[in-house]
Amino acid sequence: MLIFGCEKAEEKGTRFSYRAVKDKDTALLNFIRLEDNRFFGQYEIIYGGSRKDSGEVRGIISGDTIKGSFYYHPYGGGVLKRYPVALLKRENKLLLGKGVISIYMGIPSFLKTEPIDYSKPEFIFEEIKKQNPSR
Repeated sequence: MLIFGCEKAEEKGTRFSYRAVKDKDTALLNFIRLEDNRFFGQYEIIYGGSRKDSGEVRGIISGDTIKGSFYYHPYGGGVLKRYPVALLKRENKLLLGKGVISIYMGIPSFLKTEPIDYSKPEFIFEEIKKQNPSR
């Protein structure tokens, strides 16, 4: 008799939660930073309270820059999409940058020859601190 068992391994890392509001749109970002500076988590953008894009985000953290990809199904269904993301940490906030996107072999990424612009961020994320329940 052969018996297999599996247990979900708990990823060791530091958890972060951020929220950003711009006009009527809200973005939520939750991720775990692993010891090797990779990250993974969930990203959700709610547009005016009527529709949202939500999915997975993962990538690399290098210094004060977080770069990765957002994998999501657009609101209402459809094919899984991938979109590059770049965040810059400034004064305990994350600024969502904009850049020129190129697609190579079906994979979108920021063009390396053009700088990512953080001067007018799409969202400015503020960290959500978890409160300890009182006893």
